[in-house]
Amino acid sequence: MLLRAFNRWLSRYFSDPQIVFLVSAVLVLFAILLFFGRMLTPVLASIVIAYLLEGLVGLLERLRWPRWFAVFLVFTLFMLFVASMLLGVLPSVSRQIRDLLQQLPNMLAHGQQVLMQLPERYPDLVTSAQIAELIGSIRRDIAGLGQQLLSLSLSSVVGVITLLVYLILMPLLVFFFLKDKELILSWFWRWLPHHRGVASDVWKKVDRQISNYIRGKVWEILIVWAVSFVTFSLFGLNYALLLSVLVGLSVIIPYIGASLVTIPVVLIAWFQWGWGPTFVWLTAAYLIIQMLDGNVLVPLLFSEVVDLHPVAIIVAILVFGGVWGFWGVFFAIPLATLVQAILSALPQHIDAKRASVESAPRQDSPVVCASE
Repeated sequence: MLLRAFNRWLSRYFSDPQIVFLVSAVLVLFAILLFFGRMLTPVLASIVIAYLLEGLVGLLERLRWPRWFAVFLVFTLFMLFVASMLLGVLPSVSRQIRDLLQQLPNMLAHGQQVLMQLPERYPDLVTSAQIAELIGSIRRDIAGLGQQLLSLSLSSVVGVITLLVYLILMPLLVFFFLKDKELILSWFWRWLPHHRGVASDVWKKVDRQISNYIRGKVWEILIVWAVSFVTFSLFGLNYALLLSVLVGLSVIIPYIGASLVTIPVVLIAWFQWGWGPTFVWLTAAYLIIQMLDGNVLVPLLFSEVVDLHPVAIIVAILVFGGVWGFWGVFFAIPLATLVQAILSALPQHIDAKRASVESAPRQDSPVVCASE
């Protein structure tokens, strides 16, 4: 009985060669990401950047600019932006990280004093043994973090070499992806079967949503980063640039990122001002930024992206992030959108095919003559 039901399911969904091709292509894509994702990281990152820049190139083309000139102009502006980030923002962020690590022992000592007062104030809720265990756990975590930083510094030579390779290789890849876009796509489509109507429909839908997602996500990062930096600077918060960068990058991980980055923002503000009015106003301003991001900016930037249930988004982040690391987290929503598009396209294609077969005239139907 179970085997018969499974055979009916296979014949229903996988008797069409187009569906078999679509499912096979998706499985091959996931296999490539799983086994070669880290090796192909420069290529994948370059494709993301090319997706981002293609919007500006397409805008200039619609204004009747030659594509070669539009590509050259947009690529030049992109390289100037990267240079400003590397020479302007990155040194300041590195300096603030170093200052924060130097101040970390003082912050821990102050936090330990506050924690030791909790058993006296709330003896029914917290005991001295629990506080001692918590402090010991924090010290072990800090020691482990120090060892990781030490190992990172020991492997800095390899990291510098890798960074140099990326700085040389990725701009070349981005330039050629933009310049030879039609040539690359035509070569790719040449190897695909001619009958691929379902795959083409799914690809057009997913391509539009992925491009909108990447561009919208980059704009969201930049806007949230800029607004957070201005807000933190106006309040005089220490490590404003570092914290604003973390807040901006936290939008990559929906729901989870904002919750995680709130901890360092609130802790540093508390260590700086205590339970004063400045701490309260800064926390309120930060929560307003998060609220505007989730309720105003995200709907505005991602209006064309298929809505996914929060549970589906979290599951996609956990699955793809665990398989593919950072890029899995970044592409969790587009990949989940791809799966959703396939699951919605299969029944539509099957129903349309069945309707066309039922509406077609049968070959063996009797022909009634007018004279009869």
